[in-house]
Amino acid sequence: MKRIVIAIDGFSSNGKSTMAKSLAKQIGYIYIDSGAMYRAVTLFCIQQDLFEDGKLNEGKLHDEIKNIRIEFQLNKDTGAPDTYLNGENVESAIRSMDVSSKVSIVSAIPFVRHAMVALQQQLGKAKGIVMDGRDIGTVVFPDAEMKVFVTADATIRAQRRFDELRSKGNTETTFDEVLENLKSRDHMDQTRAESPLVKADDAILLDNSYMTIDEQMQWLLEKFKQITTN
Repeated sequence: MKRIVIAIDGFSSNGKSTMAKSLAKQIGYIYIDSGAMYRAVTLFCIQQDLFEDGKLNEGKLHDEIKNIRIEFQLNKDTGAPDTYLNGENVESAIRSMDVSSKVSIVSAIPFVRHAMVALQQQLGKAKGIVMDGRDIGTVVFPDAEMKVFVTADATIRAQRRFDELRSKGNTETTFDEVLENLKSRDHMDQTRAESPLVKADDAILLDNSYMTIDEQMQWLLEKFKQITTN
């Protein structure tokens, strides 16, 4: 069976990462979380106090981006890759609301996207990968053999994100805050000048608003088999 590149794009909090991880594990591919890369850069900005009164000092980030090293290492306990920023495991830290509220600002910057896209393309040269994000099928791997664009109702996505935060011990963030953050990120992702979130013409649409995880996996596996056996 030929090895391919699988690009999964879509809106935030729609389960892209979960389905991409599960799919990669089932078919023996490497999973790469492109969103984690932008979150890691955002965390770096926060750590270096590059946000001043809610605005990012792009000049300082431009000078510092060469000092940002992002890697993925397999977590033996979870069986999934953890994100490392300059040698430190930041898998938990990059999922905070503080990072979530700022990541769309950082990811909209052209030189940040260029740096991350170059790294993503390097990681995917050997194929046999599943990568999820916002522009994987349109910019990073426009020739990917399998492209999926995932969407879901905003309220449902917010509830999923809210439940995830609660499961990790965050009881301070309200549902309304999560929903507002999600809508804001949707708007910024779709309207940014550099690599906006759009469905690739040859991507398969998956609305998972009312699908179980098992139903999503069955759907993805069927599409994968159709593409790799033809």
